[in-house]
Amino acid sequence: MTNQRILGHFHESAELKMQAANQLAEPIAQAVELMFMALSNGNKILACGNGGSAADCQHFAAELVGRFERERLPLPALALTTDSSILTAVGNDYGYRDIYAKQVQAFGQSGDVLLAISTSGNSANVIAAIEAALERDMRVVALTGKGGGAIGKQITDADVHICVPHDRTARIQEVHLLTIHCLCDGIDVALFGGDGND
Repeated sequence: MTNQRILGHFHESAELKMQAANQLAEPIAQAVELMFMALSNGNKILACGNGGSAADCQHFAAELVGRFERERLPLPALALTTDSSILTAVGNDYGYRDIYAKQVQAFGQSGDVLLAISTSGNSANVIAAIEAALERDMRVVALTGKGGGAIGKQITDADVHICVPHDRTARIQEVHLLTIHCLCDGIDVALFGGDGND
């Protein structure tokens, strides 16, 4: 791989982040508010996605249950991507489409938030999880790209859609990670005040 190709990745990533900043700042702020309200009311955040998006779910949950950049009490967040026995049992007995929906039905309660991540916006099991969440009077924060796909049409006006304006999966995932860090920082500041650097 040439240095020029590597530089191309850096430049494309940086340019997308700058381009997306103004477009995504408001929905990210709305998502922070939604998550803050849920957590301050004693509710929790569930997260689901596939592949790299599954890793992002685990990253998000780890930042809330552990810490982001400051010492604080643990916050209730659960990645639905981690229990291999549940995933394989449900996948085997019902089908892969239900691996997250069944967990939302088991763990989700009214007032909880589902963080649903799909770079294409068309992941069938994430769509099913959103359906289950909406049936349980949960709110949804959807992280997508590529125009939002089916998920963009699925979520309601009470939910938040953060759609990265790009078609390349790697670039979308890079902005999703930055978005997750913005969410974690925003939640910390909303719950505990200050700038988080003390």
